[in-house]
Amino acid sequence: MKRLWYVAYGTNLSSARFRSYLHGGRPLGAARDYPGSRNPLPPERDSPLTISGGLRFVGVSSVWGGGMAVYDPRAPGAVAARAYLITAEQFVDVLAQEMRLPPGLDLDLTPVQDTSWHSFGPGCYQTVACLGIRDGHLMLTFTSADVHARPDNPPSERYLRTMALGIRESHRWTSTRIGGYLARFPGAADAWSPESIEELIV
Repeated sequence: MKRLWYVAYGTNLSSARFRSYLHGGRPLGAARDYPGSRNPLPPERDSPLTISGGLRFVGVSSVWGGGMAVYDPRAPGAVAARAYLITAEQFVDVLAQEMRLPPGLDLDLTPVQDTSWHSFGPGCYQTVACLGIRDGHLMLTFTSADVHARPDNPPSERYLRTMALGIRESHRWTSTRIGGYLARFPGAADAWSPESIEELIV
């Protein structure tokens, strides 16, 4: 496996935010500097897509504050996502940074190919799920093995704004559609209205 699609559904819907995992640096509004990948080249291409399932906002982000969007493949509905065509090495380095480890891990992605689901750790983004094949390349994303066991927590304004702007950038949705979409997910639903999310998108 030389190349694959990394499927993003949270703040990495924003290409500028995702590229910090590749070339390093601190995304706008974030509280963390990223070391970047061993290969800092940008994705070969990217594409908007929709995947079946839902999201939950859970835990506490040390980068943004508030809850983090975690993919729930068993939930009804659909999730706005963005697929980045990157190398397998870059994907492993992104996973390492999600695990708060330095790039350069020697991780075998074969179990993900064999079972479509493999956990490399207990964190929110340390389980890798295979979502199928696109243009001959595997589509992989990060999620949590115990998403339903984690308490819901509203996302911060900074987190939600980055995610919303990423949806507008990749899917070209209106602010009204984005607000209605994000406000329906557990964790956000009780704290954010569609209108309050619309106000973040400037």
